[in-house]
Amino acid sequence: QPGLSLTSCLDGDGAAAPMETGPQPGAPPCSPPSHPPVVKDDFQFVLCEICQKESTSLKLLTCLHTFCLNCLSENKPIAQCPVCRTAIPQITGIPDMDNMLFTSLQARLSVYKKISDSSGPSCSRCQREVAAVWCSECDEFLCTKCFEDHQWFFKKRSHEARRLEELRAESAHQFLEQTRKSCNLFCSNPGHDNKDHISSIYCKKCEKPLCCICALLDSHHAPFCDIHSETQHRQEELVTMSQELKQKRSSFEASYVVLQDEAARLEQAQQEMRDLIRQRVEQLVRLIRQEEEELLGLVETRQEQGRWELSRELQRVEGVLLRMEASERLVEKMSLYATEQEVMDMQPFIKDSLKELQQLRLPAARDQAQPRGLTECRARLQAL
Repeated sequence: QPGLSLTSCLDGDGAAAPMETGPQPGAPPCSPPSHPPVVKDDFQFVLCEICQKESTSLKLLTCLHTFCLNCLSENKPIAQCPVCRTAIPQITGIPDMDNMLFTSLQARLSVYKKISDSSGPSCSRCQREVAAVWCSECDEFLCTKCFEDHQWFFKKRSHEARRLEELRAESAHQFLEQTRKSCNLFCSNPGHDNKDHISSIYCKKCEKPLCCICALLDSHHAPFCDIHSETQHRQEELVTMSQELKQKRSSFEASYVVLQDEAARLEQAQQEMRDLIRQRVEQLVRLIRQEEEELLGLVETRQEQGRWELSRELQRVEGVLLRMEASERLVEKMSLYATEQEVMDMQPFIKDSLKELQQLRLPAARDQAQPRGLTECRARLQAL
C-alpha cells in the first residue's frame, strides 16, 4: 500500500511471506496538510434536514428529503414531509427506505474527523499507543506493533492500510472518494451466508447480483451483464432523469413567480377596495356606518375562497420545487459518493420518485379578470 514499507516474515512452513509494516521508527514525518480544514457546511447534506444532527436511522421519503427517525416520529400525526408537505404513503408515517448513502457518508466522515484530530486516535487494539495506520478493511486504527501483527494474521488477504500522515494530508472529499469501495456487492443467493461470494454478474431477469457459480449452475438466470455496467447504467439513468427535471423545474419556477404575482395583485386589489370603501363611507352621515361594515364583510367573504385556493396552489408548486431540488441534490451525491451496493438498493426507489415528478403537471392558468366579489362591491358603492 502507498506509504508503507515491505518486509519479509516466515509463515508456518518456514516460507517467506511478504508483510507490510507501519511507519518505521525514525522515519521523517510527513509535511502538514496543505489544504484548508474541512468547512462544516460542505457536508451538511448528510444530516437530518430538521434537527441538523447525525443519525444512524436516516429515512428517505418519496419526495427525496431525508429525516432521522426521531424527527419523523414527532411528525407522525401529520403524515406529511415537513419541508414540502408531500404525503407519506406509509400508514405509520415512517418511510421504509433507509438513506444508506448518507448513513455511510456519516460513518466515513466520522473516521476522517478522528484522523484529522490534532492528538490523533489511539490504537483500536492495544488502546495504549497512538495509531499510525488505518486499515479500511477492518476499519481499525493501529499502532506500529499492532499493525505488524495485523499484517501477519491477514497475510493471505489483501487489506488496504494507509499511514495517518498521508490521510491527514487529504481533504474530506478525497478521503470519501478513496474509501468508496467498488467491489462490495455479494451474491443475492440466500444459500450464500458468508461474504466469500463476490458478485460480478447481474441477472436482468430477476434483477439481482449473482456470483459466477450461481450464474453457471442455474439456467433460469438470463440474460446476464457485468455488474459494473449495470450500476453505471443506473447512475446514468438517474443523471439523465435529473437533467430532464432541471428543464421542467424552470417551468415550475416561472409558474411559481406568476402565482406569487397574482397573490400580490389580489392583496393589492383588496387593499385598494378597502381604502375606497372607507373614503366613500366617511363622506356619508353616521347613519350609514352599518353599510360600511357590511361592505367590508362582503369583501372578506367573497375573497376568502380565492385566497384559500391560491394559497393551496402556491403550497403545491412550492412543494414540487423543493422535491425537485432534493432530487437533484441526492442524484448528485449518489454520483459522487454512492457505492455500488447503495446504487443497487436505492436506485429503483429514487427512480420511481423521479418518474412521479416527471408526471406532474403545471397549474392551469388562472383568470386575470376582476374578482366577482370586488365588482359587486363597486356596484353597491355606486348605488350608495
